[in-house]
Amino acid sequence: MTKTIYWLKGLDCPNCAQKIAIRVNDLDIVESADMDFIRKKLIVRHEQSDVSSIESQVKAIVKKLEPDVEVLDYEQKEKHEHHHEYEHCHCDGHEHEHTHGHEHTHGHEHSHEHSHSHGESESHAFDIARFVFAGVLFALSKVLPFELPCTILALCAYAIAGYDVVISALRNLLHGEAFDETLLMFIATVGAVALGYYDEAAAVMLFFQVGELFQDIAVEKSRKSITKLMELKPEFARIVKDGKEVRIPPEQVERGDIIIVKAGERLPLDGCVIEGSSQLDTSAITGEFLPVAVSEGTNVMSGCTNLEGVIKVRVSEKFGDSAVARIMDMVENASEKKAETEKFITRFARVYTPAVVLCAVLLTLIPCCFLGFSQFGKWLYRGLLFLVISCPCALVISIPLGFFAGIGGASKQGILVKGAKAIEALSKCSALAVDKTGTLTKGTFSVISTKPVNISEQQLLQYAAFAESGSNHPIALSILKAYGKQIGSGEVSDISEISGYGMSCTAGGKKILCGKRELLEQNGISVQSDDSIYTTVYVACGGVYCGSISLGDEIRQQAKSAVKSLSDIGIQTVMLTGDRPETAQTVAQSLGISKFFASLLPQNKVEKVEQLMAEKSGGLVAFAGDGINDAPVIARADIGIAMGGLGSDIAIEAADVVLMNDDPTSIPKAVHTARKTMRIVKQNIVFALGVKLLVMLLGALGFANMWMAVFADVGVALLAILNALRCSKV
Repeated sequence: MTKTIYWLKGLDCPNCAQKIAIRVNDLDIVESADMDFIRKKLIVRHEQSDVSSIESQVKAIVKKLEPDVEVLDYEQKEKHEHHHEYEHCHCDGHEHEHTHGHEHTHGHEHSHEHSHSHGESESHAFDIARFVFAGVLFALSKVLPFELPCTILALCAYAIAGYDVVISALRNLLHGEAFDETLLMFIATVGAVALGYYDEAAAVMLFFQVGELFQDIAVEKSRKSITKLMELKPEFARIVKDGKEVRIPPEQVERGDIIIVKAGERLPLDGCVIEGSSQLDTSAITGEFLPVAVSEGTNVMSGCTNLEGVIKVRVSEKFGDSAVARIMDMVENASEKKAETEKFITRFARVYTPAVVLCAVLLTLIPCCFLGFSQFGKWLYRGLLFLVISCPCALVISIPLGFFAGIGGASKQGILVKGAKAIEALSKCSALAVDKTGTLTKGTFSVISTKPVNISEQQLLQYAAFAESGSNHPIALSILKAYGKQIGSGEVSDISEISGYGMSCTAGGKKILCGKRELLEQNGISVQSDDSIYTTVYVACGGVYCGSISLGDEIRQQAKSAVKSLSDIGIQTVMLTGDRPETAQTVAQSLGISKFFASLLPQNKVEKVEQLMAEKSGGLVAFAGDGINDAPVIARADIGIAMGGLGSDIAIEAADVVLMNDDPTSIPKAVHTARKTMRIVKQNIVFALGVKLLVMLLGALGFANMWMAVFADVGVALLAILNALRCSKV
């Protein structure tokens, strides 16, 4: 199977978007088709050999349903937009000359995109002008004392406000589209005119059109604001070529190339700083707004913004493998993983409108059979109300928009959720199995405690640092970091490694030993017992025992509050680790975790997660980890969570949720965001269906009019959209 993505330029009707997806999905050569209305994206899965056939059939379906919509290749659209941004940033000197050829090649696309956004604003301005004019005519029809001029003014207002609805309705009728919202509105208002309700027909059409305009503007603004949360793609990379600084697309930069990043610019690729120092704003990647200091030797991620100075970075990954490219790929593919709620709404909308239209016909005809056809006008009016109410746009727009806004809100916190399916699963999470090393702990050696004997703690660290200064072992580096001072070249001599035991050196005329207990005992030095569960090194100076230093994997500062926050929202935390039971118990107790399993191999972790899933029949189980060995468990759990900064590519690929800031407190935040999103999605479903059913009932009983019916359609859709946007608020 292969996947082809199309961009439906100019698609503004959610109901039509749903119909396009259904029609494409019904094609024999298509495995499945999904519509992302927010980004006007149609995703089609099919056999590799069917690409050209699929494209022609998709275009035929779109032309029939929405003749004004243009079908374009989505990847080509991305390239056009990137070239537009790339060309736009060149404004002077040799850089302008360097890209002159590109301007000629892509000038059409550049103007094409620009004219598209410009055309949208012009279209809105024209619609507002004609609706205002139609409103003035309608107002005059209500205040003038003469019946005939008033009728003419009302019909003129109807025609000016709704001529495009009439044209679209007649076109859809010719194409056999009986359940299009424009056709339903056309039949309802023409019916009102036929029954003599001229002013009501004009007012309903005007209100419907104004509501549709507000709905379009709201969706367009939400589309831009939510998409902006996830726009990380750098516009260019600055490199030195033939002695000159030039800007080139990030895709053209190779591993090992040196790029220059100036103040205010975004890092286009991953790499290591080789010159300069600065502060980086990493909030776009991690959600953390505190600047991070970087200098020579610091590894940096693409997508971060340089706040001060100029730094030179040696590129470590090509653009396609960079952090920002991985994030963009996750976000792009998120819409394909639809939640069960979203799938239900799609199926529901397919049945709902025809059912309501049938009810409208029955409501018109059945009472007349019993009460006589002299009552036909009254029951026809009530049937017309059903037609106006029947459009499911409120659900078709607001449900996907709610999920998309929730994904955007999570991304603001440095949490990447791979689709609506993951949002829905997270909201049902009742237990979290979590790997210890690299998730609850930092995954690196550090000094945990010191036990000096007859000397100060700083003196003990100094002796150990002197001995370890000739080693690159993680233990040595941790001790040197804890000591925190530079060691002069003349302070230490005769540094040597005693293989398997430790280090020795001479400082101040005294021999210093640092290593295992056996190293000191072999040199006739009595060592005090240390029952620490951590890795311990013993230190002696001049034949005298000086104390011990315990090193281990330091617990993350945020881990304890993360466990507490999870407990507060009803989620049990279970720790899984391959470490010793004694170490696991100490970490679990310090974090407030009551249940843990130690000495586990990767396959044992899978077994424990499956066991937990069997126990938690009423809820879903998440697993959070970071290493390659965690990938099988991440993939097996109901919800897989990976650390995005420290995590392996395999773990990130297998996960449903990626924490770009490596902060365990992001897990309860992700659950909170998911639950809030699902709460709002359910609110919209209940609100939209509730109002529609209520107005239908009132209409059938004769207590509702066209105004209420239009509110049940357009008004409810607009309110549902505004409510859905709350999902993006953190």
